Amino acid sequence: MRVAMYYRNNDVRVEEMPVPKIGKGEMLVKVMASGICGSDVMEWYRIKKAPRVLGHEITGEIVELGAELSAISHQPSALRIGDRVFVSHHVPCNTCRYCLSGYHTACETLHKTNYDPGGFAEYLRVPEINVKSGVYILPENMTYEEGTFIEPLACILRGQRVANLKAGQSVLVIGSGISGLLHINLAKDAGAQRIIATDVNEYRLNAALKFGADSVINAKENVSERVRKLNDGRLADCVIVCTGAMPAIEQALQSVDKGGTILFFAVPEPGIKISVPINDFWRNEIKMVTSYGAAPSDLALAIEFISAGRVNVKDMITHKLGMSEAQLGFKLVAEAKESIKVIIEPWR
Repeated sequence: MRVAMYYRNNDVRVEEMPVPKIGKGEMLVKVMASGICGSDVMEWYRIKKAPRVLGHEITGEIVELGAELSAISHQPSALRIGDRVFVSHHVPCNTCRYCLSGYHTACETLHKTNYDPGGFAEYLRVPEINVKSGVYILPENMTYEEGTFIEPLACILRGQRVANLKAGQSVLVIGSGISGLLHINLAKDAGAQRIIATDVNEYRLNAALKFGADSVINAKENVSERVRKLNDGRLADCVIVCTGAMPAIEQALQSVDKGGTILFFAVPEPGIKISVPINDFWRNEIKMVTSYGAAPSDLALAIEFISAGRVNVKDMITHKLGMSEAQLGFKLVAEAKESIKVIIEPWR
């Protein structure tokens, strides 16, 4: 089978690998669509384990079931060959103290699980633990391409829940890449009173307006000052950081209102420290929270939102490329100039 093997952002090669062999309780999925995530082009992180096959936003068709699954496939709720599915790459154990406390993304099992070899492949093997708690049937009204948004949207849903985003709040989204746009669209659905978005790229600022922002600010401007002018003299109730750039972090600290919350949905590289005006935050009861990944309940909710049309993911797709164009796809996402969602379709 063909795979897109990652060496670095400007070196993604189409190579041949054997189709994975599945074992008891496992399944083989024919990958129909695989989204390129912003984290896939974090070169400082990805290059440590290169060469490898990346990709974790996949949808596909079940083409083979392991012995144990075949034996129970006659049951009404069982998975069957031919089912259209989304498969989660990271799954929690659901039994540790973190899972039982609602912190599934802190679970050690979640951080160790994955499928084989990765989403940018024609086929992938789904391990037994992923089969048990990470396979979701796609609704009939959801395309494979729309299904690639399930994982990223689930992360957004979790982040906004952690930030306790409420209807009537003013929201500042710093960084209008795909994560920022999903945050904007979801905040609009949640009833945010005013949504302001920033970026350094005019293409993305225009996209932010298209997907629900009331106003946009070029991040090269004085962001906090502009927020006050756009928000009736007040800073933002909720600030969502969707880029790890240090200027963005500093803008977030300066742009949150009293009693407000900063959600660090994205963070700088490891080892980078930020200076927090903790006395001001203490006096004004400003909260800082973080969010990583998605739990099974978040994924299920994301499927409901996409199926119901509550988030406009279809219009966020700017490029659908074949496996032979994987290098172009990584280039588009890494450059972040005139693309929003780039999807690899291995059989295109």
